[in-house]
Amino acid sequence: SGLDWCNAGWLSDGSAQYPIRNPRDPCGGKNTVPGIRNYGFSNKEQNRYDVFCFTSHFTGRFYYLIHPTKLTYDEAVQACINDGAQIAKVGQMFAAWKLLGYDRCDAGWLADGSVRYPISKPRKRCSPNEAAVRLVGFPDKKHKLYGVYCFRSYQ
Repeated sequence: SGLDWCNAGWLSDGSAQYPIRNPRDPCGGKNTVPGIRNYGFSNKEQNRYDVFCFTSHFTGRFYYLIHPTKLTYDEAVQACINDGAQIAKVGQMFAAWKLLGYDRCDAGWLADGSVRYPISKPRKRCSPNEAAVRLVGFPDKKHKLYGVYCFRSYQ
């Protein structure tokens, strides 16, 4: 077990790294050993990477909003607000997936403009080979229609 992420992310020390559990060609080479791939210390003004965040607890309710229609990004943001929540962040989806075993085979908007879905129980048509948070992509926010994942903080 462990994180297998083929995209470099910033760490608090200013380095950019990524963890690989299953070596493969686009992720450092398939004939390499599992471990951390390190880009070293990069120029924070010129380079763009994801960021790795950590949490060991969950402080709210993460959910897929049941809505009668698919939504543009702006409609998705408003739908979560109307439900007393906010559009979920990528990290909230990962925390719900990893810590709570959240599993839903419905692609939905997230706050960063991406469309993803979390699968804890692999099955045909929904990440058949492994449990994962699947990325559909960063579709056109004004014209593409998807569901939405929301997050409501515990007060």
